Amino acid sequence: MPEISTNGLSSQRGSLRIEPRVLLEFDTPNRKVRVFHGDNGATIEERMRSLRLGATLEKTTPVGEEDLARAKENEEAAAQVEAGILKWLLAINGVMFVVELTVGWLAQSTGLIADSLDMFADAAVYGVALYAVGHSLRTKLRAAHLSGWLQLILALGVLSEVGRRFVFGSEPVSALMMGFGLVALAANVWCLVLIARNRHSGAHMKASWIFSANDVIANSGVILAGVLVAWTGSRYPDLVIGLIIGLIVLNGARRILQLRY
Repeated sequence: MPEISTNGLSSQRGSLRIEPRVLLEFDTPNRKVRVFHGDNGATIEERMRSLRLGATLEKTTPVGEEDLARAKENEEAAAQVEAGILKWLLAINGVMFVVELTVGWLAQSTGLIADSLDMFADAAVYGVALYAVGHSLRTKLRAAHLSGWLQLILALGVLSEVGRRFVFGSEPVSALMMGFGLVALAANVWCLVLIARNRHSGAHMKASWIFSANDVIANSGVILAGVLVAWTGSRYPDLVIGLIIGLIVLNGARRILQLRY
């Protein structure tokens, strides 16, 4: 049972594409990982060193059935925790999508509409990630990439809506922008708190963390745009934040599509 010390736990987990399947136990505070494996120890060590994160093999020891059973139980427990978190994230973002889209349409706010589409993308992503829980690393990465492509498509939709409203005009309601921007901000901060401890447990969870972090930035921008619309009486702050959110969503998609094993 190798006990390997490394400086990059999240990257190493995403790079161990080894058969037969191995079980991994992470000790994040001490930057260590325990690998339960068969006769493929040399392959595992080679993969760890290839990451160039300073990984060193501390020791290799035989394990009994009890240790292996405990490792499997821990893995199953971690999968259940991830599933519970993702269900909450899915529910929060699904509800906020409906709320923000409705209010954004009534308020003629590009920022709120863009943010609602971002919420929809996140809800879809969490549904995909929920499917990936308990599956192989390859399946987790595929789920993350699928979510990235979805976010890319919606980002282009947001940018086209900004262009349409720039040409045909709009009269955003600043009070609704600020009020529901605050509601959305609170919802996304809650999402970040829920996922914080598990954001390194796979590409699908890291993608979820990226989404929620982007949303907090976007919500803050919607609130600021609402203040500027109220202060200046101009629709342009709303159009600008809609454009910025679209670009943030686009960049988030790029980062997720760059995730590798």
